[in-house]
Amino acid sequence: MTTKPSRRLAAAVSVLALGLAGAMSACGSSGGSDAADKADVTTTSELQDAPLTVLVTNDDGYQAAGIDALVRGLRKQPALKVVVYAPMKQQSGTGGKTTDGKVEVKDLKLNSGIPVKAVDGYPADTIRVAMDEDGVKPDLVITGINLGQNIGPLVDLSGTVGAARAAVARGVPALATSSGVPSFDVDAAVPFVIDWFVNHRAEIAARNLAVEVQNLNVPSCEKGKVRGLLDVEVGIDEEAGTALQSQDCTSKAPQASLTDDVKAFNAGFATLSTLSSKPYQPNKG
Repeated sequence: MTTKPSRRLAAAVSVLALGLAGAMSACGSSGGSDAADKADVTTTSELQDAPLTVLVTNDDGYQAAGIDALVRGLRKQPALKVVVYAPMKQQSGTGGKTTDGKVEVKDLKLNSGIPVKAVDGYPADTIRVAMDEDGVKPDLVITGINLGQNIGPLVDLSGTVGAARAAVARGVPALATSSGVPSFDVDAAVPFVIDWFVNHRAEIAARNLAVEVQNLNVPSCEKGKVRGLLDVEVGIDEEAGTALQSQDCTSKAPQASLTDDVKAFNAGFATLSTLSSKPYQPNKG
């Protein structure tokens, strides 16, 4: 005579079967996760090495030391095409101004002999000429390295920032870079720019970097050294005179008290801030 298994035994068998199925599923999921992780690593590595084009300009003109130092630093990066446009003459303090109609463009050289398209116009004109007229398609625009900080209420006056905003208006992320008064230590600023680029390279290649202006300012230290990099808000309401002070790189001011770019910069920190795409004070931009 055939006997039926008890309900208790049947339940136990069902629980055991479910447990085994869950364990097998977990093992399969773990293996899939490991494979996905490896794929992610490979993808990130590939993006880090992907060819990119960076468009560089400034507001101090093509003969300025800052743009020359910046371009030389960028050209050392692998798989990076560096295209250089710059104003034909000094254009500091011109904000986002542009010229109506065509502007003259000459093939000239930076101080170190690197080719540059020199534009007889404002910094924002160099972006227009490069992208709208000459068909340059940059993955990133870097402006500077400006001779003098662009922080707080100075940002809207800055041609360095104006050119960066012109790039963002065309759908390209931009980094505006500046070195502090009075000594303009652009060589100290270059490593900060390169570090930012290397840290964001994969995002740029993946088109994941936000299309906005990042504003990097690096102190010129007469004593001591740059205390580090702080990500801070723009001190747009600070006094212009305060924003133009020399930097005290020996300051012991606690980070908690450095609530905006002006305070942090004057206390010897390099500052990184996200700027609005349009002037904070339209009458000055």
